[in-house]
Amino acid sequence: MSQIDKAAIQKAYQRHEGDTGSSEVQIAVLTKKIELLTEHLKSHKKDVSSRYGLIRMVANRRKLLDYLKRRDEASYQKLIKDLGIRR
Repeated sequence: MSQIDKAAIQKAYQRHEGDTGSSEVQIAVLTKKIELLTEHLKSHKKDVSSRYGLIRMVANRRKLLDYLKRRDEASYQKLIKDLGIRR
């Protein structure tokens, strides 16, 4: 994932200027990484190491989503709608 993509995602989901670590930004970046890795695995079915990485990313995103839901329900609903995450 290039820095340009990551910077654009951070700009779209940040709470304030310079925000790179909020839950919303982390979830959005992980979602993009998950999408890219899913496309990779469609053509490289035997890449087991990347599959384990994908499972870890999905679990991490799940934890962050649960945290966000506990802290700010409205932000959680908006984020899953914007990113198109099934929940």
